[in-house]
Amino acid sequence: MIAKANFHTHTTFCDGKNTAEEMVLAAIEKGLSALGFSGHSYTFFDESYCMSKAGTREYQKEIQHLKGLYSHKIAIYCGVEQDFYSREPITGFDYAIGSVHYIKKEGMYLPVDEGAEIIERDIRTLFAGNPYAYAKAYFETVAEILETTGADIIGHFDLLAKYNEKNPIFDAKEKGYRDCGISAMEALLPYGKPFEINTGAMYRGLRTEAYPSTDFLKEIQKRGGKILLSSDSHDCASLGYCFAEMAALARDIGFRSRLVWTSQGFEEVGL
Repeated sequence: MIAKANFHTHTTFCDGKNTAEEMVLAAIEKGLSALGFSGHSYTFFDESYCMSKAGTREYQKEIQHLKGLYSHKIAIYCGVEQDFYSREPITGFDYAIGSVHYIKKEGMYLPVDEGAEIIERDIRTLFAGNPYAYAKAYFETVAEILETTGADIIGHFDLLAKYNEKNPIFDAKEKGYRDCGISAMEALLPYGKPFEINTGAMYRGLRTEAYPSTDFLKEIQKRGGKILLSSDSHDCASLGYCFAEMAALARDIGFRSRLVWTSQGFEEVGL
């Protein structure tokens, strides 16, 4: 059975449903060897889902407390999920996940993961009804996520497709869509940072594939990219969701290892 370590974890400090300690106890019960917290960085234009500035400091204090309390049972890390448009520093965290949750257009921040109807509205009103122009804007932003944030992990690479299986907006096989994704991928690969295989939308019943899609994972593998398993957990039950299945998929695609975060940085382990 694959060893479990999750580095994308949310709590009640942002939009998670469980406290940090509840997540730690659940991780121990599930047999995780390591748990990395990744509270959403503060975004001044949308405070509905992220940590507040004061809350960020309390979050860091609490995770440090839990590190000491449970160090004999599990390795705990204090990370942050750094949004592309966040203005907060990533200093003081063990690691950062770089994620794009918005497209900026005409001075507005357009959320890409809050509902198919919102995406369709924005495509209709701001992208002349062209879903591939929307996809291009999204992937062009993703292409800059590591340069902009200095993150260690590439978060949910194709998040814009969160609702696409049940409410088709894009044809993911269409050349224009694929080319935009591959262009972003090729901009990120030289950094040597892992793409997380993120099962969050699978757990919620929104997708039957992880982020990135299987097609994009094949392109990452073909180009020598690295991967890391992630459940993007917002509650205790989702920790480590479908990791064995995703490891098997990664092996079938051709990956031979994954990365895990340690106190010394990334370590390569088997699948």
